[in-house]
Amino acid sequence: MVVFPIDPFLVDSDLTPIEKKIDAFSEGLTDWQAATNETGVKHPPKIPIEANGYEAAFDKMNRQFLVNTWGDGLPVNPPTQARVDWIMKGTDLAPDTVIGKVMPRGGIATAETLAISLAMAGGRPEYLPVLIAATHCVLDPMLEHDKFQATSDSTFPVVIVNGPIAADIRLNSGFGLLGPDPQHPAGASIGRALRLIQQNVGGALPGVGTMSIYGAMRTANVVFAEDEDGLPPGWEPVSTNQSGTPRGENAVTVFVATGASNIVRRGVGKETAEDEANESRYRVAGYLRSPTVHYLDGHARGTPGALLMPRVVAKQLADLGWTKEKIKTFLWENSKIPHEEIVRTGMRQWIETSVDPETVASANDDPWSICSDPSQIILAVAGGAHPTHNFWMQGNAPRVASGSIDLPQDWQALVAEAEEDLGPSGEMCVI
Repeated sequence: MVVFPIDPFLVDSDLTPIEKKIDAFSEGLTDWQAATNETGVKHPPKIPIEANGYEAAFDKMNRQFLVNTWGDGLPVNPPTQARVDWIMKGTDLAPDTVIGKVMPRGGIATAETLAISLAMAGGRPEYLPVLIAATHCVLDPMLEHDKFQATSDSTFPVVIVNGPIAADIRLNSGFGLLGPDPQHPAGASIGRALRLIQQNVGGALPGVGTMSIYGAMRTANVVFAEDEDGLPPGWEPVSTNQSGTPRGENAVTVFVATGASNIVRRGVGKETAEDEANESRYRVAGYLRSPTVHYLDGHARGTPGALLMPRVVAKQLADLGWTKEKIKTFLWENSKIPHEEIVRTGMRQWIETSVDPETVASANDDPWSICSDPSQIILAVAGGAHPTHNFWMQGNAPRVASGSIDLPQDWQALVAEAEEDLGPSGEMCVI
């Protein structure tokens, strides 16, 4: 590690500190050697935690995990061998099956690594197939996780689940899907486990591995299911839109977001249904029509972000003749930014320094589109059955990754076990 002042990052700054350490930079890039010549999985010895009773041992373990930066600031469940073995029932993969290398630390994530993280996050074995699929997507080279892990931005992965597995594991697609929700704990556990992988395997510790100035505000990332039962006729799920996965198959869609906005889209009751629909679409487009450099990473082949729309609104728009494709095209057309605004806000310089030639070529477009094609906008039918809001998750995503979810042979037994442990799934009155 080569340390120098922050000043060289500022405009018109003195670059002398970097010049003075150029030899150290060169040595670090060319002469560094790995501390080991082995590639693969390490099996460190188990850590015994001894105290006067289980409660004291639990507290001692959590203190020790925090001291070693293995936790995330919230209490974690003990990843005992018995608990990890139980979580591993969620896959037919061998424990040492390599899922991938997680940057910037470069740690190797295995199936067992994921099970350990899920155990710490309070998860269950039936959540593991989604976590495995999501981790594969996060590590897709096109998603550039090495960059979003280390950036000064407030980035977090968003995992959208389609297929019958969502109902099997009680993954929320309705009211409160972004959490917290004690009736649908799967999303929080899976997302938190993914965050622990980012930290413990990838080294994304604040101020060390990740330079995120503010953090992502997402200890549990974002994991939710699309409300497929609420899709109007002719509307395809996100997995079909993004990867062509046939409807009814289990799949994850993953992109990187850097913020979120709740958009009030309902009128006050004096409008006609058509006027309200038109005005709300313009209002949503107004949120998207912001000169943010986050659009640049996904401009050519990624996504500008995802719009969440509850089934009530989707049905209203569908009844007025609007398809998913028409809505995306409307938002794309009406979120274009005038060139004058691109120049005034300094966006033009950012566009011209993009690594993508297609994005650079768009610098003089008037108006400038937030992405190359309307299909890049993700539109998910999700959220409680209420007409007031849409939800926009701003992308910082050079690509959108997709993957299928593989289930273990004894899947139905795991689902039945969850029914016994958690009670009947589906809607229920708890008041």
